Amino acid sequence: MKSNSILIVGCGDIGIRTGRLLLAAGWQVAGVRRNPQTLPAEFTGYGADYTEPGSLNFIGDLKPDYVLATFNPSERSLEGYDKGFVGGTENLLRGLAEHRPRHILSVSSTRVLAESAGGWVNENSALAGEKDPRAMSIIEAEQRLLVSPQAGSVVRFAGIYGYPGGRLLTRIGKGELCAAQPPRYSNRIHRDDCAGFLGHLLLAAAADASLAPVYIGVDDQPALQFEVESWLAARLGIAQPEYLQPGSSDATTGKRCSNRLLHDSGYQLLYPDYRCGYQAVLDQSVRSPG
Repeated sequence: MKSNSILIVGCGDIGIRTGRLLLAAGWQVAGVRRNPQTLPAEFTGYGADYTEPGSLNFIGDLKPDYVLATFNPSERSLEGYDKGFVGGTENLLRGLAEHRPRHILSVSSTRVLAESAGGWVNENSALAGEKDPRAMSIIEAEQRLLVSPQAGSVVRFAGIYGYPGGRLLTRIGKGELCAAQPPRYSNRIHRDDCAGFLGHLLLAAAADASLAPVYIGVDDQPALQFEVESWLAARLGIAQPEYLQPGSSDATTGKRCSNRLLHDSGYQLLYPDYRCGYQAVLDQSVRSPG
């Protein structure tokens, strides 16, 4: 019996991790990135810049059963967000031409959600507006997929971590912590759970499960950023940290993301909170100090 095939567009760290999970399940995995030589040997590699019009026009002929799109801004400017998210999505849809994969998953961000005063949000919460034009670029990319003739879903991740030597750990390692005020809620998910959840959804789709149009991908514990950083500082042995300048307001900021739909899908988090997740990162750093 023919195995399922997937094409991962923008196949970076999360795409590679997801692809390896699907390889272990017997899938055929192909990846698209600018330099396909950096993909695992078990992947079929294709070289393309998904931000360039026409660059993905070969995909329709490949006829993958599933597509995973992991788009990123080409640069941090508004133009870079438009090019990476909106352009990438449009180029993918045009590249598929008449081919209809069984499902397309596109990685998105909880940045698209409007809440900024510490309230709870879910997949149906209000979206950001003109005050955040970069979020609006991501929203437009989501909508282009969801209103297209393709069967598709978006997964909104928040605060992906799990990289030894990442920016947060580097800053805290220098003894620099955020201020306690104003209180700011943050959300996160370990990169292994990003890949695990994406793989779980694709396997569910292959088993004829009906996927929701939107999922939020976070762990079980939204937390104040000061709490997270203080815990990390203690684990790193930072005795006298320096705190960044507090804001001018004491109003709570950020958002708290519900992952109820993630749990309803049947996915079991590997790292349900920041403590166990970051402890795994710290343990890995000790094992691989270089």
